[in-house]
Amino acid sequence: MGNGDIRVRGLAARAGGWSARHRWAAVGIWVLFVVLAMGLGSAAGRVDVKDSDQLKGETHTAARIIEDAGIDEPASETVLIQAKRSGLKATDAEFRDAVGAVVRAVEGTGRVTDVTSPYDTKTISKDGRSALVQFDVRGEPDTAGERIEPVLKAVEGVQQDHAALRIEEIGGASIMKTFDDAFGDDFKKAEYSAVPVALGILLIAFGALVAALLPVALAVTAIMATMGLMGVVSHVMPMSDTANSVMLLVGLAVGVDYCLFYLRREREEREAGRDAQTALRIAAATSGRAIVVSGVTVCVAMAGMLFTGLAEFEAMGLASLMVVAVAMVGSVTVLPALLSLLGERVEKGRIPFLRRRKRGGDSQDSRFWTAVLRRVLAKPVIAVVVAAGALLAITAPALGMKTQQFTLDQEFGDSLPIVQTYNRLNDAFPGGSEPAEVIVKADDINAPEVKSALADFRERAISSGASRGPVEIKLHDAQNVAFVYVPLVGGSDQDKAGASLDKLRDEVRPATLGKVDGLEAPITGQVAGSKDFNDQLAGAVVPVFAFVVLFAFALMLLSFRSLTIAVTSIVLNLLSVGAAYGILVAVFQHGWGASLVGAEGVGAIITWLPLFLFVILFGLSMDYHVFVVSRIREARLRGLPTTDAIRHGVVTTAGVVTSAAVIMVAVFAIFGTLSMQSMKQMGVGLAAAVLIDATIIRGVLLPAVMALLGERNWYLPKWLHRLPDLTHDEAPQAIARPAARDDEGEPVKV
Repeated sequence: MGNGDIRVRGLAARAGGWSARHRWAAVGIWVLFVVLAMGLGSAAGRVDVKDSDQLKGETHTAARIIEDAGIDEPASETVLIQAKRSGLKATDAEFRDAVGAVVRAVEGTGRVTDVTSPYDTKTISKDGRSALVQFDVRGEPDTAGERIEPVLKAVEGVQQDHAALRIEEIGGASIMKTFDDAFGDDFKKAEYSAVPVALGILLIAFGALVAALLPVALAVTAIMATMGLMGVVSHVMPMSDTANSVMLLVGLAVGVDYCLFYLRREREEREAGRDAQTALRIAAATSGRAIVVSGVTVCVAMAGMLFTGLAEFEAMGLASLMVVAVAMVGSVTVLPALLSLLGERVEKGRIPFLRRRKRGGDSQDSRFWTAVLRRVLAKPVIAVVVAAGALLAITAPALGMKTQQFTLDQEFGDSLPIVQTYNRLNDAFPGGSEPAEVIVKADDINAPEVKSALADFRERAISSGASRGPVEIKLHDAQNVAFVYVPLVGGSDQDKAGASLDKLRDEVRPATLGKVDGLEAPITGQVAGSKDFNDQLAGAVVPVFAFVVLFAFALMLLSFRSLTIAVTSIVLNLLSVGAAYGILVAVFQHGWGASLVGAEGVGAIITWLPLFLFVILFGLSMDYHVFVVSRIREARLRGLPTTDAIRHGVVTTAGVVTSAAVIMVAVFAIFGTLSMQSMKQMGVGLAAAVLIDATIIRGVLLPAVMALLGERNWYLPKWLHRLPDLTHDEAPQAIARPAARDDEGEPVKV
């Protein structure tokens, strides 16, 4: 029954054929590659993104001056001493006793240096009810959180002795420790639970342990190899922990998907009566090709992040690109070898209560989608209007999207005491928790004109209304550098603090420090970093969007030899991304249903998320699109009318697309349960988009649009016929004709 020799000419088909013939060699090469990659990565070590590489602009200049000077800014801590009753002031004896007790307690730990009293630094609030004791933590700032506990306990001890006062500590080290204690394992648990969740869903999809383990094994080995490669590549382009986490997410998603596509097709052909060799070669020529097209398209989308100029985004883009490429290569090389080695043993470890599930996966999923498709193809105009209208309605809230960097209370809510301390400190000393930092570099920092300019800057910063003070200056004489700390009016209100920053940069600095020749004075800090990040990200949006859309369009055009398919692919993907944006804004900005995901009161979308989501979703959406359209085109090349080809393509891919989508949604939803609002937004956005993509887009809108277009789906203008032909994998003679199926998608007995 069509088991004769099959002539294949495509890259994926040739790779699959070679692997099936040289099974042990293919498996051995893959294992060797993974081991070598991990070994090289371990030997090379990972170079992480430096502060000076994070951003361009003034933030970059400031970080460069600090690094060149060899100054290691210590982790700074602040103890807020605040009267609980209105009559108690900082000038009262009880208050002074508490301040002295705090100073003695923190000094007594031996863990701190440069302890300052509010009576010396004038860090007393305008109403006289609050004061700040400030100090630095000894040792490396990156690990200060590990050494701060004795200091925190010392401050708690003073609090117990002064019930009339609120005595609370906050700073880089204490925040680091508090969040590590509360959320340190949060993200890791999500990462580690993603694999078991994927395995559980695959067990249900395949009903057999061996078949379920294959996609997970491929994804995990691809991730392991990429982690090693990241170490090597980081010496050219630095990496980061964030890039590592994103790589794991993307690697698990595409690694499982690609293996799922390949394995399902091979099992389907075996069910249709093919022998093992023929089934593998058909899977290689069809699903293998779809994997290559999808993989290249996803890689192009991820490469869009390299155009942002933001080191963190570049690291995420390159890491994601690498894991997709590794998973793609593994899917078309080692997977056929493993399937050839396992043969019928791929069905080992059957799950008893799933024993009756059909092997091809075309049972309940296809029955449901067959019923949906019958209605969609009967009235495609109505289907397009309803589906597109629904997606546009979901997208509508995105038009009012507000993006910003999150403050501490926005990111974590007010569930932790330290967040409440942060709010109280900002109320009493606006901007004091996150001051602007002016990094002054001069030929001689002690020159009279420099000292005069610094004094003028300090006075003008307050008189201009940009700050209420106190403005603190720290001199590093040996390096001829000064650090000027300016609390910004506006505090945790990003818009008002941003306006204060602009006043410092555009008015105060030119009128004071700008008058000294050869002096550099970039302004950095949390507010400045956020503004510089937003400005740079805004400048990257158009180039990234244009690159991703244009290259994806070109790849679809070359891969399907159809202008219509290329255009509809882009439009449908943009609809999917737009709907994800709309859901994000509705939930996290407007608060519709926010309580369901624990996101009350956020009021904005984290700045980096829209561009990140666009790139990731545009890439992942191509997975399903390429797979479904490839199946439709394959049926069309065998001579089926377009409507029948659409029905065949959607119904036969329904099971695998549903399984793949459920895995992605489940994995992304795990990240939606995290405590950090930025991670919650990422998880919800990705999960919602994949769900929409696999249902409304692929199950309704795509078939309806293709049905309306009819033969125009395959339109390619004559002047484009000169383009390279990348469709040869799907030549009719390369694919054995599958068994006929009835309207329910069941094989017809002949």
